[in-house]
Amino acid sequence: MGNSIYKVPGGKLLKIKLTPSEGRILAIVIKGDFFLHPEETLVALEEFLAGKELDEITLAADIQNFFDEADASLVGAGAADIAKAILMAV
Repeated sequence: MGNSIYKVPGGKLLKIKLTPSEGRILAIVIKGDFFLHPEETLVALEEFLAGKELDEITLAADIQNFFDEADASLVGAGAADIAKAILMAV
């Protein structure tokens, strides 16, 4: 299991606990002092990311698409920031 803490420049703190397997996300927990509305979107995002390839560009696009489809609002960080924090935990 890997961990990362990433302070978004001019933004919030992201904390990642990652269990990778064969270049993919097996399990992930995302925490931090960012704001995500609706709040239950975070658990859904963690479930959505399970099985995804550990590629920063692909993850950023997948996360942004997830937020768009969920009509979720993320304040203090962006999809690319979450992807970067995930890769830092590998």
